[in-house]
Amino acid sequence: MAYKFEQLDVWKLALDYIDLIYALANELPKSEEYNLKSQLTRAATSISLNVAEGSTGLSDAEQSRFLSIAIRSLIETVACLHIVHRRGYLADPEPLRAAYRASEILFAKLQAFRKSLSLGQLHEDSADYQTDFSTPF
Repeated sequence: MAYKFEQLDVWKLALDYIDLIYALANELPKSEEYNLKSQLTRAATSISLNVAEGSTGLSDAEQSRFLSIAIRSLIETVACLHIVHRRGYLADPEPLRAAYRASEILFAKLQAFRKSLSLGQLHEDSADYQTDFSTPF
């Protein structure tokens, strides 16, 4: 593989997450085509794109910044999952559960990767999220 990001397990995991999200989004009603579906898929795509973009940085601090953006995009997808559940858009909650479980794993991997980098001059205070690996759906 020619690019650093292509070798990152977290990037590959983000691609798997995109597949789950797109499959789920395709089950949403037509009325959500340009609203929730679009928001959900764009946020999911943003995760892998930020991991890739950050990998080309010249410093760990820059890569850490892009990982922070990827984490925010992941959290955005989780918020969308809650909206999908709350609106009752899916008759079968299993795709929501699967996506939520995958989000927790991806979140943990992104956090671990970010924490492994030397932050240097760039430091962003962030909330410590706790995951219990149980789904609310």
